[in-house]
Amino acid sequence: MRVPLFIALLVAAPIALVSPALARPVIEDPKGDALLAFHKSLKRTARGLDQSRILQFGASHTECDIFTGYLRRYMQSRFGDAGHGYLMPARPWKGYRHQDLRLDSSDGWAVDKALGATSREDGLYGLGGFSCASDNRDAWAFFGTSNSSPFGRSASRFEIFFLQQPSGGRFEVIVDGQPYLIVSTYAAQLDFGVYVGRFEDGPHEIELRPMGDGEVRLLGASLERGAPGVIVDTLGIRGARAADLLDIDEDLWIAQVKHRRPDLIVLAYGTNEAGDEHQPIERYIDSLSAVLTRVQRAAPDSSCVLIGPTDRPVKTEKRRKGAPPGWKPRPRVEEVNDAQRLVSGRFGCGFFSAYDAMGGPLSMVKWREASLAQKDHVHLTTRGYELLAEHFAKGLLEGYGERAQP
Repeated sequence: MRVPLFIALLVAAPIALVSPALARPVIEDPKGDALLAFHKSLKRTARGLDQSRILQFGASHTECDIFTGYLRRYMQSRFGDAGHGYLMPARPWKGYRHQDLRLDSSDGWAVDKALGATSREDGLYGLGGFSCASDNRDAWAFFGTSNSSPFGRSASRFEIFFLQQPSGGRFEVIVDGQPYLIVSTYAAQLDFGVYVGRFEDGPHEIELRPMGDGEVRLLGASLERGAPGVIVDTLGIRGARAADLLDIDEDLWIAQVKHRRPDLIVLAYGTNEAGDEHQPIERYIDSLSAVLTRVQRAAPDSSCVLIGPTDRPVKTEKRRKGAPPGWKPRPRVEEVNDAQRLVSGRFGCGFFSAYDAMGGPLSMVKWREASLAQKDHVHLTTRGYELLAEHFAKGLLEGYGERAQP
């Protein structure tokens, strides 16, 4: 049964204080076919024949799962709830959370990721660019369907993604408080491992516990339904740049992407790169091109869209004692925005300019005044992310009606 549109999410915003650019959603697509594969998938989903899968990679704008959470709810309201999608059951950092999902874990998990200082920089990370490992019998990781939201309340299938390795240990899977089975992660050589479990569609919770006989290195998990609908995977790391995807072992990453069978891949980066004044823009274009080359190698038949940077102004000196600081435009934002527009066109991807949608230079200041952005003038509020996500979702569906005709 389809979930009715969650009206409370569609928050009216003071558009006059934001930007008239939000009056019409636009995903730039010069050739007109960047979303063709995604729209064909949605057509099958709307007819009850299949599921449509979206993978969104990004930095903190993605990681918080507010933008992607709204996108998930928006799409599922129209095309059906096929489940939550990807998650990491062991929290990879403090504050890690997902909308419409229960998550919790103990201490005792070692986290490695594709950026920052970690104990291992071997590239053997999960789809989102991180892994969580433990050989401690007292460690545990938990995830389950939502108890309160109208979304995410049912599941009929779960998957556990892990690294198969010579030193791999076993972990116990506990479903709804009852022992379910024990999974071994041992293998003679490194490989991508998956365990698939099924149960009756409804509310469920899963707990994972290492057996203490070797390292269990989790790459992620998923919680889904067998019903037609949309699944949105949230794959973000705070502080990430698109080039960080290149630090994940290519074979392992491609194997995970292929397993998820995406119909649309979204790359939402650029806000952090907008602060990389030391990097020539030509080098940024080269690294972004290398990322898209890998993406299309992993999913040659899926649609792709780049989401550019949000506005990121520079704080100026205080004009007088006790006065609030002023702000000036950051030229690098436009450079990164234009670079993504160029590269997306070269690779046949769509491009959504979050910068233009917000209103261009210094729009972040106006969004802050309208309570749509946070004090740091980098991140948005929940209301701001939802407004931008609604705009993006509408852009994804432009042209779908014509293509969906039998």
